Amino acid sequence: MATGNINVSVENIFPLIKKFLYSDHEIFLRELISNATDATLKLKHLTQIGESKAEYGNPIIEVKIDKEGKKLHIIDQGLGMTSDEVEKYINQVAFSGANEFLEQYKEKVEDAGIIGHFGLGFYSAFMVAEKVEIITKSHKDEPAAHWTCDGSPQFTLEAHDKTDRGTEIILHIAEDSLEFLEEGRISSLLTKYNKFMPVSIKFGTKTETLPKPEGAKEEDPAPTQEVDNIINNPNPAWTKQPSELEDEDYKGFYRELYPMQFEEPLFNIHLNVDYPFNLTGILYFPKMTNDMNMQKDKIQLYQNQVFVTDNVEGIVPEFLTMLRGVIDSPDIPLNVSRSYLQADGNVKKISSYITRKVADKLKSLFNNNREDFEKKWDDIKIVIEYGMLSEEKFFEKADKFALYPTVDGSYLTYEELEAKIKDSQTDKDGKTIILYASNKDEQHAYIEAAKGKGYEVLLLDSPIVSHLIQKLETTKENISFARVDADHIDNLIKKDEEQISKLSDEEKETLKTSLEAVVPKDKYTVQVETMSSDATPFMITQPEFMRRMKEMQQTGGGGMNMFGNMPEMYNLVVNSNHSLVSDILNEKDDTKKEALINQSLDLARLSQGLLKGEELTNFIKRSYEMIK
Repeated sequence: MATGNINVSVENIFPLIKKFLYSDHEIFLRELISNATDATLKLKHLTQIGESKAEYGNPIIEVKIDKEGKKLHIIDQGLGMTSDEVEKYINQVAFSGANEFLEQYKEKVEDAGIIGHFGLGFYSAFMVAEKVEIITKSHKDEPAAHWTCDGSPQFTLEAHDKTDRGTEIILHIAEDSLEFLEEGRISSLLTKYNKFMPVSIKFGTKTETLPKPEGAKEEDPAPTQEVDNIINNPNPAWTKQPSELEDEDYKGFYRELYPMQFEEPLFNIHLNVDYPFNLTGILYFPKMTNDMNMQKDKIQLYQNQVFVTDNVEGIVPEFLTMLRGVIDSPDIPLNVSRSYLQADGNVKKISSYITRKVADKLKSLFNNNREDFEKKWDDIKIVIEYGMLSEEKFFEKADKFALYPTVDGSYLTYEELEAKIKDSQTDKDGKTIILYASNKDEQHAYIEAAKGKGYEVLLLDSPIVSHLIQKLETTKENISFARVDADHIDNLIKKDEEQISKLSDEEKETLKTSLEAVVPKDKYTVQVETMSSDATPFMITQPEFMRRMKEMQQTGGGGMNMFGNMPEMYNLVVNSNHSLVSDILNEKDDTKKEALINQSLDLARLSQGLLKGEELTNFIKRSYEMIK
């Protein structure tokens, strides 16, 4: 029996591992199963290239709980280790066996699929174990070895009578980590981290129902048998070529990823590149809501089929973090605990590739089946609009397929929209005014006024629309967006022709003074305007600039806090050519005049959803009194 000290450069590395190396103790199981997978895949490649005479067979990795003995076993049938290799790979902390293996066989093995890169994964076992044993038998014709360590720098290494190839890790679980002896806890960890590992993982057994034998009676119970409970799918869809998969395969994999998600994805994008980096994966567009934050952290990041994280910001452009699916790349640089991405050139290249791939897929869908693309638009627009705002290269591509729906239910590209409205919606200064509404019901009167002029009105109702139109106004030439309720229609698109007012300038001033005596000055600015006699007599508008700045501040517009803190201010636009306005001007009874102004103001407020509570109650009461 040999004894010795583990070769480390500090007095005791184990407390450091337990406290600082890994952010979450549960990943010890991921690391140990990753090592077992490495050992199995190494053996597979050594047998393929003739470097090992072992029979590879159909190896599995097994996880067993011994609750009574307070032990957790991880058993593989991989290439195992000799005593010398245990000394080299286990006792020399941070010497990576995987790195050496890849270096040694890089000329013979193109893609070994080796997971381990850090050499410290095994020591994560000491985060949950007070003692760790390794019983290992090499694929070479050498005696088995038994290594034991209690978390101090001392270890023992002796011969063992194990005869079958592979390695068994035995964790003697510490008192503060007994949760890892619970079947449910281990099962959930295996599902979380190892669901798609490339080697089958067994965790206990399960009962399987068999077909009834021929001639069995209907009331006879179906026969059952106990079979291995294999918790993972070693060949998930993203590891296959797109040509091998049908639509149903993609949908089936989506259900495998998100078993509690009952809606089918709208479409998917299969990622598959091997130069200048390796990346595979499948991204799905689900039906979106307008709440962007609710949909993040759904993409799973893997490294050689080992789950790393579902926080993929950095590698996936932020606007695509609302998608779902899987990305797998051995070229993503991680820190020693595989928990965080480290930004480098590869990450930027991968991010750019994903952006381009998504844009190309969307353009293809638009070109090949525009009708179907239009049907899906409301479910995917938030991603596309966000991408147009945040990624310049995506904006350039999306500008060809992004759609602008109208209040009448048609969908136009920007190029089509511009061609359709250029003649009718260009103002006297030569600027094209794009009218839009954010709510068809609340802004119905304003929409109808615009349509009455023959104008096209878009329906733009996403939470980031203010940012988007700001972007378009700075990108496109000589255009401006205006919400239909930002002013009366003749002011939104000013033409050369001018309306003739029925009131003199003096009468307008008298009218304005009467109005300002009744209308609350802290909320409304009174504007007496000359409009057609059939236009609305009282109209409430909110200036485009102020409203837009406030909306942008509410959805994260930097540097706009000053607008977000300002009180809501509105314009009260009064049509000097309407007969009701003339009646107000000519009313001699001050009480009746005030009642007419209040009633007219409240009707305008009601049309904008601004009349609530006590004010609404008073309006209803006053209305009944007026029609007695």
